[in-house]
Amino acid sequence: MSNSSEARSLHVHNAQPTAALSREAEGTAVQRSRPDRPTVSVIVPAMNEAKNLPFVLPFIPDWVDEVVLVDGHSKDDTVAVARALLPHIRVVVQPGKGKGDALRAGFSAATGDIIVMIDSDGSTDPREIGSFVRQLRSGAEFVKGSRYMQGAGSNDISHIRSWGNSGITWAVRVLFGGRYSDLCYGYAAFWRVLLPVLDLDSDGFEIETLMGIRALKAKLRIFEVHSMEHARIHGSSNLNAVRDGWRIFKLILRERFLRGSPNRRRVEQVRQSLARFWDGPFARGVSTH
Repeated sequence: MSNSSEARSLHVHNAQPTAALSREAEGTAVQRSRPDRPTVSVIVPAMNEAKNLPFVLPFIPDWVDEVVLVDGHSKDDTVAVARALLPHIRVVVQPGKGKGDALRAGFSAATGDIIVMIDSDGSTDPREIGSFVRQLRSGAEFVKGSRYMQGAGSNDISHIRSWGNSGITWAVRVLFGGRYSDLCYGYAAFWRVLLPVLDLDSDGFEIETLMGIRALKAKLRIFEVHSMEHARIHGSSNLNAVRDGWRIFKLILRERFLRGSPNRRRVEQVRQSLARFWDGPFARGVSTH
């Protein structure tokens, strides 16, 4: 997979890789350095992932305040395994179907100031959570993982998924601006108070693209951080490249031509409420405004 090492955006900022200090250690230092540190909730949607959870949950940093598992009516021991691995984990039963539905249920249940979403199949590395939180503490409002930056990559993406992702990312850049490099990747983080601004209403995999578009339309401070996607350890994905790709393109057209932009006054009010958590504007990133 090709990587991009430059921040090439008017609205999206690309955080550069950090040497020497591990992501987890650096994230811990940021989290514990200030008395007004934000609390962090990690959302993990899961359906029949009992065999994969041992490769995910134990690697969530211990400074994370809350882990919410959203169970999609699993037929295996997903919930039992999760509770055995993390006795204090919160379990929410998904009300409907689809990844978007599961994530929205998790977001509604979360209590942390910061929400981080990861996958339960081992494809997203929980040890990278610190780099997402660090950018939010530095002034970002929405942080997206990218597999196309220096130090990033994927051991899992197929050629057809890569082509589809490139097409979707290009379409969003043309129609909405910004310079995302990777929209179809389920690793992201944002401030919980922004949920009414994002106003998420998708049930499927397209929710990942929807979040990125709504963040652009709201003119949020957006950062991308490098991330390494690993191959699913056990089982197979529910993603259908053709079906879900078509749903994403329909969503893009709907957002461009049928739906307006969020209320700017609400965005500014939220931004002011977050100022107490920030260590400094984009202290570790590259601004491209």
